[in-house]
Amino acid sequence: MIKVEPYIPDEDYDNPAMVTDFYEFSMANCLYLHGFKDKVLVFDMFFRKNPSDMGYSISCGQDKLTKFLLNYHFTDRDLKYLRFKGMSEEFCEYLRTYKWKGDMYALREGTVCYPQVPMVRIECDMVGAILIETYLLQTMNFHSLIATKATRISGLATHQKRSVMEFGTRRAQGESAGNEGAYAAVLGGCIGTANCLAEMKYGPEVKAVGTVAHSFIEFFPTELDAFRAFAETYPENVSLLLDTYSIFEQGLPDLITIDNELIKKYPNDPNKRVKSARIDSGDLAREYKKLRKALDKAGKPYIKLVASNSLDEKKMANMELYEDAHFDSYGVGERLITSSDDPVFGGVYKLVAIKNEDGTYEPKMKCSDSPSKAVIPGKLMAWRVFDENDQGQCDIISLDEEVIEAGKEIEVLNLDRDEFDRRKTIKPVRVEKLLIPFVIHGELAQKLPSITEKKEYIRDQLEHHVWESELRPEVPHVHYVDLTMKLASVRESMYHKLHGGNL
Repeated sequence: MIKVEPYIPDEDYDNPAMVTDFYEFSMANCLYLHGFKDKVLVFDMFFRKNPSDMGYSISCGQDKLTKFLLNYHFTDRDLKYLRFKGMSEEFCEYLRTYKWKGDMYALREGTVCYPQVPMVRIECDMVGAILIETYLLQTMNFHSLIATKATRISGLATHQKRSVMEFGTRRAQGESAGNEGAYAAVLGGCIGTANCLAEMKYGPEVKAVGTVAHSFIEFFPTELDAFRAFAETYPENVSLLLDTYSIFEQGLPDLITIDNELIKKYPNDPNKRVKSARIDSGDLAREYKKLRKALDKAGKPYIKLVASNSLDEKKMANMELYEDAHFDSYGVGERLITSSDDPVFGGVYKLVAIKNEDGTYEPKMKCSDSPSKAVIPGKLMAWRVFDENDQGQCDIISLDEEVIEAGKEIEVLNLDRDEFDRRKTIKPVRVEKLLIPFVIHGELAQKLPSITEKKEYIRDQLEHHVWESELRPEVPHVHYVDLTMKLASVRESMYHKLHGGNL
C-alpha cells in the first residue's frame, strides 16, 4: 500500500500545466493504466457562434499557447498533489519527465475566422492531447474574445479608425485578464493601455498611457493649482481632466489659463502646450461640441478632446453619426476588457481522430441529439477561397490529405442546413491553406511575428480581404463555410451509423 503525503497548499505557486480541469487527469490516468499512453489523438479547437452575432471573429492566443507547449512540464509539487488526489504512482512517475512532443497546427494569430472552422489542431500522445484542453481553451477563448471586440471598438471593422486607449485593467476579471486583455486589445486596434505591467511584459507596442484622476485635482486647493502643478512637471505632455467640478464654469477656463501660461513661458516651443483635455461624465456629445467651439474660438484648435465613461462601439458610433461629435480619442474600459455585450467566446476542444498503427486516422465524432453540435470528424485542414477582388469568398474544411488548388473546380457542401442549395461547384481564384505549423514534434516550427506585424495583419484582412457585408454591425452576411464532398460523406455516414438519420 502506498502512503500518500498530505498536500499543503501554497498561494504563491504557479505552473500553467496545472491549469487543468480535474477530469482531464482522471481520464489520462485511466487511459495510461490501460496501456494507451502512446496512443496518438487528434483534437480540434473551434467555435460555433461569433460573439454578439457578428459576422466574423479574430483568432488570437496562438503565440502564448505555443510558448506554453514548449515549456510544458510537471514539478515535484504537482506530482505530490496528484498522488494526494488519487492518481496512480505509475502515472505520476511518467509525468515526472514528461515533455510535450506533439504537433500544433493553427490559424496564424490574428486571422479573421468563422464558426466551425478549426482554429487549432492538436496531434499528440494521449497524455499531451488530453491534459492541455483547459489551458488551450482559456487562452484561445479570452484572447480571441477581446481582440474581436477591440476591432469593433477601434473602428477597424467599419473602416472608420478611432484612436482608442484600453482603460479596463481595474475592471478586468483578475490580473492576468488585465494584462492579456491589454495585449489582445492592442492587436485589435487600440493605440495603448493604462496597464503598466502589460507594457513591461509585451514591450512598447503595448504602450502604457494616462495622465491624472479626479483625486489629483481634488488634492489641490483649486483646480487651477492642480493643472498648474501638472503642467510644470510635464510641460510636453499636458493632458487635463475637465469634469472634476464643472466643465464649463471651471474646467474650461482653467484649461485656457494654463495653456496661455505655457505660451507665455515657452513662446518659441509649440510642443509645450496643452495637448488634450478629457471628459468623463455627462452628455459627452453635447459637451464635445461646446468644448470644440469654445477652444476653436479661443484660438486653440490644437487642443484635442478625449472621452471616457463606459463607452463601447455603439455609443461612439451614435455620437459620431447622429450628433457629429468626433472625439480625437477615447478611453474604453470595462466594456472592452470584459466584452460586456457577449463575455464568452464559446470555443470547444473535441476529439476528431485517433491515429492507427499503420499511420492512418480513424475519425471520431460526437453526434449529439442536436445536429448543429455534431462534430466534423477526421484529421482536418482548413482553406480560404478568395474571389476576383481577393476577398474571402468562403472557407472550406477538408480531410488533411485533400488538396484544394486555385483554378481547379471543386464540389462542396455548405454546412448551413438552412441553405436552399447546399451543394455547389466553385472554381477558386486564389486559395490559402489556413492551418499552419507552430509546433512539430515538440519543437518550434516557425518564427513568431511581432505585435506590430500581427496588428498590421488584422488591419489588412479587415480592410482588403473580407466582404464588407460580413462587417455590418447589424444582420451581417453569414460567411460561407463548406465541406469537401469527401469529408461530407465521412461525416454523414458516421452520423447515420452512430445516431441514425441524416445531417
